[in-house]
Amino acid sequence: MDFEFTDDQKLFQKSVRTFAEKEIEPIARDCDERREFPLEIVRKLGDLGYLGAKFPVEYGGTESGLVSGVIMAEEMSQASPGIFLGIYVNVYLGLSAIHAFGSEAQKQKYLRAGIAGEQISAWGFAEPDAGSDPGGMKTTAIRDGDDYVINGSKILITNGDLADFLVVTTVTTPGAGMGGLSLIVVDKDSPGFSARRLDTMGMRAAHTAELSFQDCRVPADHLLGEENTGFKKALRTLTEGRVIASAFALGLGRAAFGRSLEFAKQRMAFGQPVGSFQGLQWMFADMATRLEAARLLTYQAAWRAEQGLPYITESSMAKLFASEAATEIAKTSVLIHGGAGFVMEHDIQRFYRDCMVLEIGEGTSHIQRNTIAHQLGL
Repeated sequence: MDFEFTDDQKLFQKSVRTFAEKEIEPIARDCDERREFPLEIVRKLGDLGYLGAKFPVEYGGTESGLVSGVIMAEEMSQASPGIFLGIYVNVYLGLSAIHAFGSEAQKQKYLRAGIAGEQISAWGFAEPDAGSDPGGMKTTAIRDGDDYVINGSKILITNGDLADFLVVTTVTTPGAGMGGLSLIVVDKDSPGFSARRLDTMGMRAAHTAELSFQDCRVPADHLLGEENTGFKKALRTLTEGRVIASAFALGLGRAAFGRSLEFAKQRMAFGQPVGSFQGLQWMFADMATRLEAARLLTYQAAWRAEQGLPYITESSMAKLFASEAATEIAKTSVLIHGGAGFVMEHDIQRFYRDCMVLEIGEGTSHIQRNTIAHQLGL
């Protein structure tokens, strides 16, 4: 098997890494402390063509494939998980849904602007009483002439208060459970729509919001595809999104590991670097092994997706393992740093605060285990 990147992928990786080191890493701590997402980064990424890696050329994309998306996620999340979270949700959930299911008019209006970095999107899925259980959603979209009237709320929506438009999962046939869900595009200035930012423990550079829809009127042509096919569309979007989430976790784990390795070589105790003690060496051996396993699972899932092969199981395995590995590595990294890991001026605490959401978003670890078990025929 060939595990080497193509020449184009190697160049892309080098380019993204340079951008992340130059444009994102220097502002990462400040954005976290000020709880601010740098929208100017989105425009710069659009100008460079990075936001369109997976999308067709006719909309401004480069059609580089999902592996290139994984490369971008792995590199950028090392610089700032919080900043990359906003980029990830925009590209691989919001824009991906528009690309996969939108009409030509919707693609021209939303996808093109999103790829250019002129607009940013959000993915309105989770509700206060419905996250892992989409059949329990209560946000309704009832047809009224040439409009849908939306009522309900969404919770924990990344970019929710920043987005120019949102892809919202709604109930269009009440009582039909998951068979009655539809995806609808909601513009931020739609009457009856509002968003309230939430304060989060981690990923503080990203904006997380609660959405409210009170007789929110949206034109009927904002429906993505056909009515009552939203669950399948959301599942397809999330399956691909989980591959990128795996790379996201991989990058975070690599960042924590790299800082800890450097620290262990420099920090002196009992007259020698702490990394010379076998106890810490075993910690690093375990972390390195977890990272390599996560990397192989992630890139395998991305490769299968590009080849048109089934990858539901592989995406869930990658997301499950990589996210839990990132949490374990971040925790171990804090312990390696000792008291320094508990001080806010060191980056390691930021990675520890950021990691947990990766086990929750795009399907919790429990949901991933359910998916894998179902794919095994259980």
